[in-house]
Amino acid sequence: MDLGLRNKVVIVAGSSKGLGFATAKVLLEEGAHVVISSRDAGNLQKAAEKLGSPENLLTVQADVTKKEDCDRLVQETLAAFNALDILIANCGGPAPGNFEGLTDEQWDQAIDKSFKSNLYLIRAALPHLKKSKTPSILTVTSFTTKQPLPNMILSNSVRSATIGLTKSLSFELGQYNIRVNSILPGWTLTDRVDALLTNRAEIHNSSYEQEKAEIAADIPLQRMGDPIEFGRAAAFLVSPAASFVNGVMLNVDGGIYKGIY
Repeated sequence: MDLGLRNKVVIVAGSSKGLGFATAKVLLEEGAHVVISSRDAGNLQKAAEKLGSPENLLTVQADVTKKEDCDRLVQETLAAFNALDILIANCGGPAPGNFEGLTDEQWDQAIDKSFKSNLYLIRAALPHLKKSKTPSILTVTSFTTKQPLPNMILSNSVRSATIGLTKSLSFELGQYNIRVNSILPGWTLTDRVDALLTNRAEIHNSSYEQEKAEIAADIPLQRMGDPIEFGRAAAFLVSPAASFVNGVMLNVDGGIYKGIY
């Protein structure tokens, strides 16, 4: 199936590694003009090299927790490609921890990363998305917004606000033909998950491999996800092929979420 992404201009925030990188890879393969960003210039350069540095790829160093960087990310996209069709709002997840062990500063950081970054990116992109014939916004949250995990109260709480924002915008922006959806990834083999597994092993006095095996046993598919599986789902959701999909919170988690809705 042709997703209709050829020559579409896509910003993928937080995309030097992990889920964002995998999504950028799929989009490039589909023929889109892709803008990847990271606050780390070295990681961004490595990502571009891994992607083959094609002509339809632009790299922009940006910290998406800062409004001015989000504005600049959009402006550099327009300068390079003269359009914006799709925004994938993504940022690294907040730190693990329990309620009594977290500081106000850690809460503020989580809000900046997992909520305000989405706000800043969408605000910056919106006037230009309105001009597109196939506009789409995708936020990246977590299955923990539906099924909270222990020792992940920052993610459980703050990312739920992004779900509320996503659903609300799907109502508000429909008049401009802008679709707004979210992907709720489960356990996927990224650097962040490696860090979380290491943290769990320390808490439980076990090993990385034991924690990984225990989680995999709780997933109906009996394994963790590959980032490219997330990337394919994301590419479909933002594409013209999903033109009547709006306001959806899609679990890409191997079935670990136990609820019906």
